[in-house]
Amino acid sequence: MNTPPLPITSAQARRLWLQAQRLDAAEPFGAGPAATPAAVVHLGYLQIDTINVIERCHHHILFTRIPSYRREHLHQAQSVDKTVFEYWTHALSYLPTEALPFHVRQMRRNWSKRVVWFQKVLDSDLRRVLARIRKHGALSIRDIDDDVRQEKDHAWGSRKPSKRALEAAFYKGLVTISERVGMLKTYELLTRHFGLERLPSGASDREILNYRLDRALTSQGIVSVDSICHLESADRKASMRRLVDARVRVKQLIPVHVEGASRPHWIRPEAQAFNPAPTQEQVHILSPFDPLVIQRKRLKLFFDYEHRFEAYVPKEKRVFGYFVCPVLVSDKIVAGLDLKTDRERGRLLVQKWNWVGKNKSAERRRLMEEALGRFEAFQLGRS
Repeated sequence: MNTPPLPITSAQARRLWLQAQRLDAAEPFGAGPAATPAAVVHLGYLQIDTINVIERCHHHILFTRIPSYRREHLHQAQSVDKTVFEYWTHALSYLPTEALPFHVRQMRRNWSKRVVWFQKVLDSDLRRVLARIRKHGALSIRDIDDDVRQEKDHAWGSRKPSKRALEAAFYKGLVTISERVGMLKTYELLTRHFGLERLPSGASDREILNYRLDRALTSQGIVSVDSICHLESADRKASMRRLVDARVRVKQLIPVHVEGASRPHWIRPEAQAFNPAPTQEQVHILSPFDPLVIQRKRLKLFFDYEHRFEAYVPKEKRVFGYFVCPVLVSDKIVAGLDLKTDRERGRLLVQKWNWVGKNKSAERRRLMEEALGRFEAFQLGRS
């Protein structure tokens, strides 16, 4: 006989999630350079995005959880210690180097599914850039000045054949990004960067599923198939559901029913003993690409907050603003602030202040303004 799912209120669910995301503590990963790879290992990934209206999202997400974070800490992790690397999850992301075997199959078999703008890369172009790196060492696209420019075959593509070839080599696991300055990437042979003789053996499908499930349980606390397999195929979700059911049968997972949810969720058995009290009045200005925000339906279910990302919406149709950052106070999202950094004048601008629901209060505004001051100091290098 199946045991009925354990009922979980939305307040309990979101506190479990906040605890797993390490947004309920002041300095959950400690301080100094070692905190950055520790955060990437725990979160599982750190999304990268090109939008630069305020601090780029990978730095923003780390600062949210590491108050003493400095940009050079991520550079050290990627280029010096080599404890993180870049590859594709649901988007381009920083990943822990220890997870490399779980992405080798993607590199070998599935690379062509990830992007469309280098589908027409010539083998000769690929061989040429690889030979150049092999002979002369790591390079960026700025080091290649002998390309004959071509017409773009995709809106996000490049007119430089060498750039397309470098991107194809990256997704195939032939090269890795050994350094990133802003959005300028330096490419090195993956094996040489990590001191390997060859690309490591790839994990099996079963091992990959187990890794993805464990990663989600660690960083989310309470999971659904959709939250584990964000933007994945129906086949992958079906395989994950079978793995979840197998773990339930051996009591490694407990089914729960989240208040208001139409789909099942699960927790680890030890989470039953976790009785999360309301978190302290900590304030976090979240990136729209933060792991807490990026899964919009889950965010709505747990926080009763529907985030709108309007950067690609025509100006006249925007409701909240171009680049809105949700503001988390304790365990509630209380506002969405449309932010922009004026780098010439050295100021963080609040272009529009949107209160969420009935959360407006003078004390919350004071706390948020203090947090904005800290965020401004970080962005402009004053802290």
